[in-house]
Amino acid sequence: MDETPLKTVVWVGPTRKELKAFPRPVQRAVGLALYAAQLGERPPDAKPLKGFGGAGVLELVEDHRGDTYRAVYTVRFATKIYVLHAFQKKSKSGIATPQKEIELIRARLKWAERLYTGKTTED
Repeated sequence: MDETPLKTVVWVGPTRKELKAFPRPVQRAVGLALYAAQLGERPPDAKPLKGFGGAGVLELVEDHRGDTYRAVYTVRFATKIYVLHAFQKKSKSGIATPQKEIELIRARLKWAERLYTGKTTED
């Protein structure tokens, strides 16, 4: 039997703390989706985040009691999954991710790239 090793989950910045603030059912759903990603699978409810060029940055959207929660992670790296952001969507107009959240995700993606390559200092 082919045993593929689990990819390591790396929490960028305060993402783990952000996720822990979510309701338990949302935490559980995100945790199960991340586990599927660790196995090399794409969770059925994960969608590519627009503006990040393809399926390397994925978004999970969970609704709970009228609120919407999102978690964003990247699978761009061979052995690790970097969880970039977890937040509650507050805007009631439209489904687009707010620009300030996109900017934070971009910054954390750069941070993840530095972590993965071992370049943890600023240039």
